[in-house]
Amino acid sequence: MTMVARKSEKIFAQKAARPASRKLAKGRRTSDSAAVSEDRKDGFHIVGIGASAGGLKALESFFSAMPVNCGMSFIVISHLDPKHSSMLPDLLKRYTKIMVDRAQNGIRVERDRIYVIPPNTEMTLVRGTLVLKKPSEPHGQRFPIDTFFRSLARDRKQRAICIILSGTGTDGTSGLRDVKAEGGMAMAQATASAEYDGMPRSAIATGLVDYSLPAEKMPAQLIKYVSDRHLKGDAGTHVEQPAESMEELFHLLESQTGHDFSSYKKSTISRRFNRRMGVQRIKSLSSYLGFIRRNPSEIDALFKELLIGVTHFFRDPEAFKSLSKVLSATLRKHPKDSTFRIWSPGCSTGEEPYSLAILLDECRSKLKKRFRVQIFATDVDSEAISLARAGVYSGSVVSGLTAERLKRFFLKDNGVYRVKKEIRDMVVFAEQDLIRDPAFSKLDLISCRNLLIYLETELQKQLLRLFHYALKPGGLLFLGTSESIGIFSHLFSPVDKKSKIFRRRNGGAFANEAVGEFLVRPLTHARPDRAPGRPGKKKDDNGPVITNLTEKKLLEEYTSPSVLINQNGDIVYAFGRTGKYLELPQGHAALNIHDMAHPGIKDALAAAIHEAAIRNKRVVVEGLILSPEAELNRVKISIEPLQVKPEGSVGMMVVTFEDIGVEMKDGTPKRRGAGYGTQLERELKLARQRLKRSIEDLEVSNEELKSANEESQSTNEELQSTNEELETSKEELQSINEELVTVNAELQGKIEELTVVNDDVRNLLDNTNIATIFLDKQLRIKRFTPAATKIVNLIPTDIGRPLNHLVFNLELPVHAEAKKVLETLIPNEMEVRNNEGRSYLSRIMPYRTVDDLVDGVVITFTDITESKRALVQQEMLDYLKSIVATIRDSLVVLDGDLKVITASRSFYQTFQVQPESTEGVLLYELGDGQWNIPSLRELLEKILTTNASFEDFPVEHDFPGIGHKKMLLNARKVYRENIDTGRILLAIEDTTGAVSAS
Repeated sequence: MTMVARKSEKIFAQKAARPASRKLAKGRRTSDSAAVSEDRKDGFHIVGIGASAGGLKALESFFSAMPVNCGMSFIVISHLDPKHSSMLPDLLKRYTKIMVDRAQNGIRVERDRIYVIPPNTEMTLVRGTLVLKKPSEPHGQRFPIDTFFRSLARDRKQRAICIILSGTGTDGTSGLRDVKAEGGMAMAQATASAEYDGMPRSAIATGLVDYSLPAEKMPAQLIKYVSDRHLKGDAGTHVEQPAESMEELFHLLESQTGHDFSSYKKSTISRRFNRRMGVQRIKSLSSYLGFIRRNPSEIDALFKELLIGVTHFFRDPEAFKSLSKVLSATLRKHPKDSTFRIWSPGCSTGEEPYSLAILLDECRSKLKKRFRVQIFATDVDSEAISLARAGVYSGSVVSGLTAERLKRFFLKDNGVYRVKKEIRDMVVFAEQDLIRDPAFSKLDLISCRNLLIYLETELQKQLLRLFHYALKPGGLLFLGTSESIGIFSHLFSPVDKKSKIFRRRNGGAFANEAVGEFLVRPLTHARPDRAPGRPGKKKDDNGPVITNLTEKKLLEEYTSPSVLINQNGDIVYAFGRTGKYLELPQGHAALNIHDMAHPGIKDALAAAIHEAAIRNKRVVVEGLILSPEAELNRVKISIEPLQVKPEGSVGMMVVTFEDIGVEMKDGTPKRRGAGYGTQLERELKLARQRLKRSIEDLEVSNEELKSANEESQSTNEELQSTNEELETSKEELQSINEELVTVNAELQGKIEELTVVNDDVRNLLDNTNIATIFLDKQLRIKRFTPAATKIVNLIPTDIGRPLNHLVFNLELPVHAEAKKVLETLIPNEMEVRNNEGRSYLSRIMPYRTVDDLVDGVVITFTDITESKRALVQQEMLDYLKSIVATIRDSLVVLDGDLKVITASRSFYQTFQVQPESTEGVLLYELGDGQWNIPSLRELLEKILTTNASFEDFPVEHDFPGIGHKKMLLNARKVYRENIDTGRILLAIEDTTGAVSAS
């Protein structure tokens, strides 16, 4: 996948995606005008079809029964061998008249077409466009059907349809939930008719499949569903329903399920009602009520429709990354051995609270801080709560997790993933109705993502007040990317607006009132930024500037020059004037202390920094001389590692420079030589210290070698982990087996086509007029066309003979050129002639297989004699025309038949004729035959046969509309040898005026 495609997909996905949450099916919101406009523009259904082992036969049955002009688009996602080119598109063309294409990146999906996923590709749908990229997961752990179904749900909403056909495993089940959540339709192949029932069985077990049918019966049901008049309107528009019928339906739901949906957004509820009505093919809500009274089980199906939970581990990864940063900063101040309390309302099947538990455990390990985590996860769906408590998920559900998190927080058991006990113990799952049941309190974090957008405005306000009441002072509120706190900025302050993380403000939220009373009281607006009755303090804008200037002056005047360096020696910050000890090196600028140190202190400084890093203690070096010319300028250097290390300061040290002068006697400085001796002694001392450190380092290395023996003992533990890897290998083998079954079916279907293609190729080679010779890597003849026998004497028994055994009737060293092309892989193309004078275009090219491997040479000879002759004739004609166009006198060019090829502008003007009535006409037929002069004709024909010429041939003639003309004619033949019979240039000199003047 290119970088442009990857970026476009990310942008579109951010706009369309919904965060992990509960719960109500995520239908399109009425405010999403852009998406509604998109559906109105391209209002057709897109059908995603997932298949694996045994799926080819099901696909053939499905498309054989699907009419051509069905108005839908079909996208086939199958488990394919990543190293094998799929023949599925070609095979499907045999069973349907619908156009079948191999999916390509950036292609716009059109109705009445079939698109097939290519091998080793992850495909998504973004605004009606297919986006292809390389899979991120390793082979054997990929779920391409789930990936596409999720994008299909986001992109097409109610116009998304997913079909799961034969295959093993659970791929497609998770994506089916997304399709259902957005109001789409789901079908699965009846398990009895599937060659491998793993995938259909997993889908049917969710209870969300609308139709379970054999593959050949699916098209009829699909067309009925799409043609229903309830689905012909714009997807996403709110169909107004009678208020009385809606109230009665709410009453039936509450009486049977115990949950009140009257405060949910009417547009969302109506879409869910309409979808169930579409499935049952009922036209009105009143008729649907009658159907429910006759079939009470439909209430349960409708309840499931309203409570579809689309959730994934760490959905919206960027938002969770932001939450991790905020939690790390918050937990640093959290009391040790205390409890961090979290509430996750609308938890669905538990992916979100488990994600929070994993995030908290990672923060706890990173901070190396002990505290307890208690997460209360609630939902109205009892079945979802049961699944969440079990903590068991299929491979497709956990496919979005990193390999590190899977290994650390999950146990693999018979192809499923079980959340480890330490993570499950953090979470308490309970069935709870957020609207009517009591809330939790004294919470540090509430994660309520993508639930508020499905509730009416007044209920949203009540819940936000409830969240403020339930949180501790300074507690965090984590909302979905499409949600906000609205008018309650006095209750919550933003921590990260983009990720929708807010912090509870103190006061202003009726903290002393009971929850029941709290929910129904009106809001009173308060100013959180100023306490009542106390005027705000005006901020002095000049304060920070004065403080910074004072600090800078004190550092320059009263502090020894120092620098702060990191573990690589790069200077991070400088204090005071350090130019005396450090200078910028020549060449590429780099702020590294080892490059900038003056020569007199460079070696000692490097040794001291190394020692300070190893010992993690302060190291002082005294008596260093900056340079021999400045012997009196002695320096003391101290290097001290930072003991209090803020975040990001690992390995940092402070290097301080201090002038200490030199010892003086009787006011006279020491002799220059004495200074040098002291310097040498000091350098010898430093060398001994380095040698000592080297010996210590060697001893450390010996200790490390000893520990290697201990590490080898840990191999037993690694061998234990091999069992897990073998389990993974088992799954990969199962995946490969599926792919091989698919490949085998494709190969069997392709054998017949290959036989036909082989016959076509043989006929093509036998009937082509291009001389072609195929050679292998040893330049031996593999095959040749009949036309090649005109170039070289070839017979069928010559196949297998070396090329250099043949004699070519050409001016070309064929064998040498073919050998050169085989060695360099550079094609050779040139014009050659044979002994008979005919011209050929010779092409010598490498013979490449479908795998782009060079397996010999192909030589072709194309006869270009006639085309070359025609080209020369055309060039000559163009040349003559260019000459004629520049001559002012009357000039006519004739061909061998004495037809006019062209004439000069003066000729057309003098004799008042047009080019279109002159060119291509016999000279004697021009005008009314005025040029049909026997003597002139005799002279011209003589020129054609003898290459002669004539000059000043007089002609007198009366031209209609022009008058009497006296002319002198001059003619000459021009030709090119072996090209044509020649052309005649006829020059006409008008002497009429000259005679009159005389």
